[in-house]
Amino acid sequence: MDFKTIFLEHAWVWVWVVGYWLYIWWSVKDIHSTKTARDFFIANRSLPTITFVFAATATYYSGWTFMSQPSLIYRDGFQAAYASFYVIFIPFAGMLFWKRQWLLSKRYGFITPGEMFGEYFKSSHALKSGAEPGIDELRWLVLLVALFVSVLYISIQFLASGFLFNVLTGLPTEVGMILLSFVVLAYVLWGGLRAVAYVDTMQAVLLSAGIFVIGYLVLDLVGGFEGLKKGIITLSEFDPNRAGANDYSHFLVIPSLYEPVKNADDLINQGGYWTATFILTYGLASLGNQASPSSSMWAFSNQSPKPFVWHQVVFSALIIGFLLFVFTAIQGMGAHLLGANQALLETHPEFGQGLPQVPTSPSAQREQLLPRLILLILANNSWLIGFFAVCALAAMQSTAAPYMATFGSMFSRDIIKRHQPNLNEAEQIQWGRLGALLIAVLAIGVALLAKDAIALVGGLAVAFGLQLWPALVGICWWSFLTRQGIIWGLLIGLLTVIVTENPFKIFGVNWIHWPLTIHSAGWGIVCNFLVAIIVSCMTQNSEERRHRESFHRFLKQHAGLSEDKRGVKVFIAWSWVFIWFFFAVGPGALIGNNFFGDPNDFSTWWFLKMPSIWVWQLLWWMVGVAMMWFLAYHMELSTEPKQQVIPLRADYSETSKGN
Repeated sequence: MDFKTIFLEHAWVWVWVVGYWLYIWWSVKDIHSTKTARDFFIANRSLPTITFVFAATATYYSGWTFMSQPSLIYRDGFQAAYASFYVIFIPFAGMLFWKRQWLLSKRYGFITPGEMFGEYFKSSHALKSGAEPGIDELRWLVLLVALFVSVLYISIQFLASGFLFNVLTGLPTEVGMILLSFVVLAYVLWGGLRAVAYVDTMQAVLLSAGIFVIGYLVLDLVGGFEGLKKGIITLSEFDPNRAGANDYSHFLVIPSLYEPVKNADDLINQGGYWTATFILTYGLASLGNQASPSSSMWAFSNQSPKPFVWHQVVFSALIIGFLLFVFTAIQGMGAHLLGANQALLETHPEFGQGLPQVPTSPSAQREQLLPRLILLILANNSWLIGFFAVCALAAMQSTAAPYMATFGSMFSRDIIKRHQPNLNEAEQIQWGRLGALLIAVLAIGVALLAKDAIALVGGLAVAFGLQLWPALVGICWWSFLTRQGIIWGLLIGLLTVIVTENPFKIFGVNWIHWPLTIHSAGWGIVCNFLVAIIVSCMTQNSEERRHRESFHRFLKQHAGLSEDKRGVKVFIAWSWVFIWFFFAVGPGALIGNNFFGDPNDFSTWWFLKMPSIWVWQLLWWMVGVAMMWFLAYHMELSTEPKQQVIPLRADYSETSKGN
């Protein structure tokens, strides 16, 4: 290891990084002395609106957004840019579940989702005896899902940070990953979820600024929008991978509705696996982000649902959506015009602006695209390289930290305190810290073992998170689903994800992967819901049903629609949702391939001479933003409750009033 090169020749990077670490210390230094267990785990349900909005945004649009999305678009073109619709998918899940979970948490004093699941899905034996349920099968499954999702998500962020510093400074990936993970772990252990929220507030700003400025500078280097459009035309003419019956460039179209193959890996190098079915089911996978146990605890940490709509509509759908559909797309496509595509460069030397070659094969080396872009566009501004290194680092740490904190809370409350109910406040916090440390160590281990399979790790993380949907649908909307149905559905869903994702391929096992180009999350959630419904039909118990319905009566009273918004208006609202899903990310998205011009005839391109697929994405992104606003406000999915919420627990005296 050449320390002179790593530290002295890249001094500005380390100056910015150390300054960033000092900011983190300044943000959390006064938190530790005022901790109670509730404060450490869910910030005493008192996060300020602006803090929550920024922190939640940073959590769900992180290193994957910052590092991997430009790489996917670089490799697969605008068909991969459909993944950016997770700016609608992710907060859509929050709209369905956050407000109702918050209400239940305020009413019953839940601190972890395990407590919520345990109380709602009580067995008839527990109801008759009045006993507090122990660690039953459902709680263990929820903890297992939380463990898998947390470890996999955190390992992605650690891997991305290691790749970043390897390119920017020459620091070995493994060393950088471990060094940077210690910083995250330090402030999580120090201040819990409150510290995470305060630090993530600045991280959201850095994430957004980094995406915008890097995209803008890439656009400037390629000659503005005119240069970008001319370059895209040249790239599409050169492209050896053609898609569809009309022999279009794979960069400019969705290839088909689906592909009848057993293994989608065979299509990756041909640019053909972003079919309409894959785009839809990949989007469905992102619905698991705000259905995960970590997401539930973010919802619990607020004084009211007021911040939810700001995060869901303004920051997620509108601001992050604009950055991804415009500037991340520019980063990915612009990289071809700056020298990353060696094959294109051999026939079009005018694109040789110095960007090192980046593989288009499905390897971890694609994650080096963004740091190499940073080095190229800031070649003469070494001090700014450090700033953008901090932007990328903030993006990655903003997801790792809350997953550590929330799993530590679940470890303390749902395992240790269940067996030792007399734990005092300090002991609960110490066990929470131990849980966070455990999850960090496991994540580092996974990252070291799977550093060449970052896409696989990401796919498993989102697919596992989605499998909690039936349980949350039961708690928030549908009392019919039973405890046994949820357990069996979750087990079958997780197993189906493993079978159709095939994580064993990293060991050379030739097995099925994304059959029919349907993402493993899609296969898993369909099987999950089917089994949950069938088993629930067979296991109905009147006493348990009455218990579950008591929760739903409370939710209807505090979160039900006003009389003037029922009936036809509900039909209109959910018809809008169906139409959006069909045309934005479903089979109807195929229309966008040539609706605004023939991809092979550039003289037919409509708006600003942009590819039809890009215009289609921008159009349905704007329709999606309007849909989210309508659901949040008009359909009252994220508004404050109409009535005061009176807690049931004698030791929990907080109340909440709506406007």
